[in-house]
Amino acid sequence: MSVAFVYHEDKLTAYIQGELDHHAAKGIRQHIDGEVIRRKPKTLYLDFSKVSFMDSSGIGLVMGRFKVMSEWGGIIVIQNPPPSIKKVMQVAGLGKLAKIITAPVYNTVEIVKKTAKDIKEDKKNEATEESNNKSDKGSISQPVTE
Repeated sequence: MSVAFVYHEDKLTAYIQGELDHHAAKGIRQHIDGEVIRRKPKTLYLDFSKVSFMDSSGIGLVMGRFKVMSEWGGIIVIQNPPPSIKKVMQVAGLGKLAKIITAPVYNTVEIVKKTAKDIKEDKKNEATEESNNKSDKGSISQPVTE
């Protein structure tokens, strides 16, 4: 199980990969919450396109992120769940908490590799920007693997 993040213009996308069961959910939840607390996005996108299995822990993960985002007026969007997972989400009523959408799918490994130079440059710029009222324009974090 792994998760990679892309942050841009007050939007944070968490690209989740692998099996989302109770063993993996805790770590994924902690990583997502850490990024959400650090970035405070207006919208959190949870991309399930690479999730091969999900049990009730995945439902709990979405519900918990809804609560975290609601604390400061943010919203969540579930994107690209496979058909079997989408059906479980709909039956569980997650469509009442978040939009469930289909969006373009990106290869998270390629996203991270392609922007590795940008990340290094962002870190240099962050040090400079801290002294000039830090401004977070966007970044991509390395995937976290559990």
